Amino acid sequence: MTIDLTGDPAALRTALESSLGEAGRAWLREALAQAQAQAQAQAGAGAEAGAPGPRAALPPWEIRFAEAGRHCDAPGAAAARVLLLCTAGVDAPTLHRLYAHGTAAERRAVLLALPHLAHAREGSALPLVEDALRTNDTRLVAAAVGPYASAHLDPHAWRHAVLKCLFTGVPVDSVHALARRARGDSELARMLADYAAERTAAGRPVPDDLTHALTLTATTAHSDATPCPAPVPAPKVPAEES
Repeated sequence: MTIDLTGDPAALRTALESSLGEAGRAWLREALAQAQAQAQAQAGAGAEAGAPGPRAALPPWEIRFAEAGRHCDAPGAAAARVLLLCTAGVDAPTLHRLYAHGTAAERRAVLLALPHLAHAREGSALPLVEDALRTNDTRLVAAAVGPYASAHLDPHAWRHAVLKCLFTGVPVDSVHALARRARGDSELARMLADYAAERTAAGRPVPDDLTHALTLTATTAHSDATPCPAPVPAPKVPAEES
């Protein structure tokens, strides 16, 4: 079963529960109850409640966060981790710690949860997005260009995020609100056309995604987008990844 990881937490929980067996649902209920208890304790005791000392044991919900892959399949584990982050009302220091010390799957969950975390809504979690965009892990890049990036990345950083998708082979449809933000963006059009020209000059094919993204920049009545160079046939020998 496909789970839409960009949906709201309520829809995400419904989809996840329907994909799990009885044991998995029992694990999820217990994990979310522990996360809810953490949120209530933190609300009652202040922000310090969510920041254990260097030798303190991890809160139970964080252990559940780490072990999600043992109780759910890959998409289910991502959904469970997002739900745990949202339910626990995770604070900024905890969020950054989970990202900094997490596995790739855990970092991806942090990125996917950002639109739903109250403290991150003013853009405070942008450093996590920027870090993910510096990697070549396509899972992290794809998660980084979701709704949070669309809402908070400035035009310069957002354009480079689009190029990063093209460089790493992440489908540009992963970029949230691509059509809206690309529309009439002549600077993005120039960058895309330059990249297409470089590939053409090197005898390498122009990806369909590049052509598609460039077309989106021209969807205004008076766009100054530069036309994309004509694609060339793919070389007969395998080309190196860009």
